[in-house]
Amino acid sequence: MKKNKCNYRVAILSLLFILPIGIFTKFYTGLASDWVNNSLGGIFYEIFWCILFSVFFHKTNPFKIVLFVLGITCILEFLQLFNFSFLQLIRSCFIGRTLIGTTFSWIDFLYYFIGSGIGWFWIIQLKTTFRDRE
Repeated sequence: MKKNKCNYRVAILSLLFILPIGIFTKFYTGLASDWVNNSLGGIFYEIFWCILFSVFFHKTNPFKIVLFVLGITCILEFLQLFNFSFLQLIRSCFIGRTLIGTTFSWIDFLYYFIGSGIGWFWIIQLKTTFRDRE
């Protein structure tokens, strides 16, 4: 029981670490800001969702979690090709634009795969660290 509580706390701390970094990428104005604002954030987006889903589905194989998150993110990327009124409504606020995006780009898939890989590694490390402490 104590192991699961520690694992949960470290996962929450991980989310609290990743979330501000991801949000910062949307407001960064320095060198290569266009790349940071529009591409790099995809890595942190994937990591965040992988860790979040691992908190709620901690008994699920981490690879399945990562595939699910990657699949949903890829679907969301393709939805950016469409301008349905309900999607436009969601995209009209910062959180909506951040969650479902606004502009389709093939290169984003690379960052989603990188972020999912890091997310998978992160989840494995969380599980391994606490399994070794038993």
